[in-house]
Amino acid sequence: MNTQNILTRRDLLCRGGMGMGALALGSLMSDSFGNEAHLTGSLDSPLLPKQPHFPAKARRVIHLFLNGGPSHVDTFDPKPALDKYHGQKLPDSMHLVTERRTGTVMRSPFKFQRYGKSGIEVSEIFSHVGECIDDIAVIRSMQTDVPNHLPSCLMMNCGDARLIRPSLGSWVTYGLGSENQNLPGFVAIRPGGYPNNGGAQNFRAGFLPGAYQGTFIDSKSTDIEKLIENTTNPRVSNTVQRQQLDLLRELNEGHRRERDKNAHIDARIQSFELAAHMQMEATEAFDISKEPESIRRMYGDSPEARTILIARRLVERGVRFVQAWVGNDWDHHQNLEEGHRGLAKKCDQAIGALLKDLKQRNMLEDTLVIWGGEFGRTPTVEVPMGLPNNTRGNGRDHNNHGFTTWLAGGGVKGGYVHGATDEFGFKAVEQKVHVHDLHATILQLLGFDHTRLTYRHGSRDFRLTDVYGDVVKEVIA
Repeated sequence: MNTQNILTRRDLLCRGGMGMGALALGSLMSDSFGNEAHLTGSLDSPLLPKQPHFPAKARRVIHLFLNGGPSHVDTFDPKPALDKYHGQKLPDSMHLVTERRTGTVMRSPFKFQRYGKSGIEVSEIFSHVGECIDDIAVIRSMQTDVPNHLPSCLMMNCGDARLIRPSLGSWVTYGLGSENQNLPGFVAIRPGGYPNNGGAQNFRAGFLPGAYQGTFIDSKSTDIEKLIENTTNPRVSNTVQRQQLDLLRELNEGHRRERDKNAHIDARIQSFELAAHMQMEATEAFDISKEPESIRRMYGDSPEARTILIARRLVERGVRFVQAWVGNDWDHHQNLEEGHRGLAKKCDQAIGALLKDLKQRNMLEDTLVIWGGEFGRTPTVEVPMGLPNNTRGNGRDHNNHGFTTWLAGGGVKGGYVHGATDEFGFKAVEQKVHVHDLHATILQLLGFDHTRLTYRHGSRDFRLTDVYGDVVKEVIA
């Protein structure tokens, strides 16, 4: 019998009824992955572990992203001049350029204290982080391109403020794969649903294969069945489901071969496989009730604390990159003292606990922890403009000219301050670090030459840092 003459069910759908059956299949395989990925080779998991360019100092990443722009002069970059000149105009020589109108100098409402052997000053609202300062490299000279949330979030997370680009987490999993094939390689977590300022664009795969897309989890619920939905089937056993998926995979693989290994079909098949694997481990990984009470108490009980504890549980189980969105919105154009203090109270204890917990587990040395937002805030008070978020004149405007990010663990030089802003904290003036430089440094710690971690798309080799970026060697131990 000549098997080449067998008319398969899919062929029948394609040839009969003017192809309406194939159109139905096309709708199933449509836009849900939303990128122009191009996969090559077999359908073996693209998340299998891979070797970097050279021996890495870090194996995994936890990115604590404070969306909205936390104020550097109120957290990790103290400025005594703000006390001295409070209520006065900045010198004309400052050439202050801001997104909105600002007025006189505004002192920090928070006290700073020196911590650790390094004696680095940290705001009272991050006292628990301050206790870990000897494991932290504080970069006080960060810069980005514009003082606007959406492009600055995309710049920090994807390396480009305008165009569709893969996120940092996607590049990392593209380069390294994952150490656990039963969980996503890249997870983004935030209590309360998708974040503002770009939403899923901040953890997209862009033109990379869809397998490197960040898997988003809303960590608001404490009920594990709601936190990770549809991971168990009450009517069909795992064995039967595996048999069904094996058959589906075989049929889809034939369909894929006939269509020149279509990337969207590949991404969909891989998503089915990942969903099946997650039934084995996801519920356990996200269930913090399995942690000892002492650990849960150490992190705290806020949604942000649970999010950060879940992040530790995920990297402990081999997830390569976890982005934890910390705090609802640090964009305090007014009520900065109340707003910053309230958000810090929800996460400071947990961030300090994370660093101590990782260290106790001998994981901090090869886990890179990143803290920061998309930009900083002005040293001057924002002039009330009658807008809903600015009617009182006791907050700060956006500032892309100088702000702070810190790194810990993963080969970072602890107890170190890199760069500086001017005496008022408006502009970076020493050892300036652009976001591209930060990304180059992160990739270096993970074992990559950022100029060589590329992906060919549209007849061009793309990279996270575009055509820019210098490694900040001073922060590497």
